[in-house]
Amino acid sequence: MLPKIVSINKRNIFLWALYDFANSIVIISFFLYLSQWLVIDGDLSSFWFNSIFVGSTILLLLTAPLMASISDKIKRRKIFLNITTIGTFVFFAATAIVARLGIQYVWLVAILYLLAQYFYQFSFVFYNPMIEELAPFEKRGHISGIGQTVNWIGQIAGVLIAIPFASSGRAAPLLPATIIFFVLALPMMIFFREKGSSDIGNYSTKNVKITYAEVRSEVRGSASKFYNFLKYSPAGLFLISFFFFNDAILTLSNNFPIYIQKVFAVSDTSKSVMILCILIMSAIGAYVSGRLADCIGMKKTMKILLLCWIVLIPILSATTSFKIFVLDTVVVGFLYGSIWSVTRAYLSGVLPVGEMNYGFSFYTLMERFATFAGPLSWGLIIRSYGENSIFGYRMAVLSMVVFVVIGYFFIRKIPDYRSAEEQV
Repeated sequence: MLPKIVSINKRNIFLWALYDFANSIVIISFFLYLSQWLVIDGDLSSFWFNSIFVGSTILLLLTAPLMASISDKIKRRKIFLNITTIGTFVFFAATAIVARLGIQYVWLVAILYLLAQYFYQFSFVFYNPMIEELAPFEKRGHISGIGQTVNWIGQIAGVLIAIPFASSGRAAPLLPATIIFFVLALPMMIFFREKGSSDIGNYSTKNVKITYAEVRSEVRGSASKFYNFLKYSPAGLFLISFFFFNDAILTLSNNFPIYIQKVFAVSDTSKSVMILCILIMSAIGAYVSGRLADCIGMKKTMKILLLCWIVLIPILSATTSFKIFVLDTVVVGFLYGSIWSVTRAYLSGVLPVGEMNYGFSFYTLMERFATFAGPLSWGLIIRSYGENSIFGYRMAVLSMVVFVVIGYFFIRKIPDYRSAEEQV
């Protein structure tokens, strides 16, 4: 599937990793503080909070595959990455500003946060496949691990940056994090050079032309293209597996601050320190798993990680001691940091070069649909037991193991590759 061996581009690797560092700063601040501002301060139910992610997923479904397919045709990713990055900044900034105005704007903040999540996730449709330009397949586990490690380091930095502002309220850290994100994202937006282009910014008009006829053609052929992709591409089975196990992981992640507040009632400072420890383990896990995947194979590495999740999720659900819970979640942090290093690298190898953006649009969509079924399941369980039921929250955590088990079943059936030559 790879027509030639890709050389390692250290300059682009640095810019690519810096972008991952930048967006992690903003997302951890909103994850940690806005979730509690909405649900605990604003009294937004868990059902409606999780519906924010459902709404952003629906928007992504309607736009991402189409724009990714057009991106493949014009052989340009960065122009779309830059547009979605600007959208991410604008709506995260708007969310932060309105949240500072007061809790009476909780529903407006929820809508703005939905749009911010949409643009944030949309950017990864074009960001993730750029790994194909950075290194050959047999080195991509390591490169993906570096990017993911930097992502977790960025989240650690985001927590540390947010702590001094948090004393002024849960909405206070949001705008500083958003501004820092955009400043650090600018080098990637300006200086990253795609293959076949030497101009800074990559915006020569002869290279970027999107006509109405092309858009109409893509819309008309979208259903058959999607069917053929799932039926004939080896990526199809992987993406089905990714949908299920990522469903559990992201749902647990999105609801984590609320869970430890409802079940253990700890302070925001304790939550920040605890999450900081988890992020450190995630950074270690991302790097280790990337190197391990290049050594023993990406499929085998994914199977090991999922088996560990299957064991640890019931332990998290049953743990009543906060000290033991902290130890459990630190171990989970290692696993949490590992999974995306391997999955991103694996998908970049099984996709044809001409469908790289299109394939990664479904990687992003499967990740977002994982915030569709999982959050709905979580929200319905909480609603059935009551918003303040500790047992309900424990059952919601336990239910996530079902999704991981299904994902493991499918991951056993995907092809395994060790080098570019095996894919040709």
